[in-house]
Amino acid sequence: MKPTLSLVRFKINAYLRSHRIVQPFVGLLAILIILYSTRVLAGHELSSYGDSAALLVPVFAWATRGLLDTEPDVQRLISVTAVGRPGREVSSGLLASAAVNVVLAAIAVLVPLGVGFAAMPGGSAMLGGLALHALSLITGLALGALSSRPILRDQATSTLVMLGVYVAMLLISLAPVIWLTVPLISWIRAAGEPSFLTASLPGLAAVTLAWCAAALLVYVRLRRTRP
Repeated sequence: MKPTLSLVRFKINAYLRSHRIVQPFVGLLAILIILYSTRVLAGHELSSYGDSAALLVPVFAWATRGLLDTEPDVQRLISVTAVGRPGREVSSGLLASAAVNVVLAAIAVLVPLGVGFAAMPGGSAMLGGLALHALSLITGLALGALSSRPILRDQATSTLVMLGVYVAMLLISLAPVIWLTVPLISWIRAAGEPSFLTASLPGLAAVTLAWCAAALLVYVRLRRTRP
């Protein structure tokens, strides 16, 4: 466990020193400015969090891809040797990406409390907002991993695939059947319902986590042949 955690710290430090974090951070700020340029009325906080979670998926994917792309291929092979097993290097990259995205998600959840909401949201709105951003983070993590350089070598192709899959998820999730893809539009629609936490969230979370688990499994298997 210690070698994996050391490699997680190494990957995060390398990512921050490369200044690649600036790009998704600017994207996050742009979304926050758009959503909260005018204060959200009392009672609509969870709906606003739903919009934020759906829009931030490509930001989390961007951050994940940037972190996983930071190390040159030779350095990544050295990291595999240092930790002893390829699986540890793969898991350390995902953990490092998740850690960076947790910070971005925390900013997205906390900033509106100071400048975006007309009134402090209740406990259910906060819990729902946290849950939605957690689902967004996991979705972005899976999307970013599958579009990273170990999987897609060409940068332009990687960017097109990442954005194309996100747009496809948005369009497909317009369908009334939520299990066809990660139900981004359903996040937005359900966030406005009074019974979101008990009635809608469990089903939406189950579908989202199933798709993300499948995507991450594909990533891990592909990394066996694409170190």
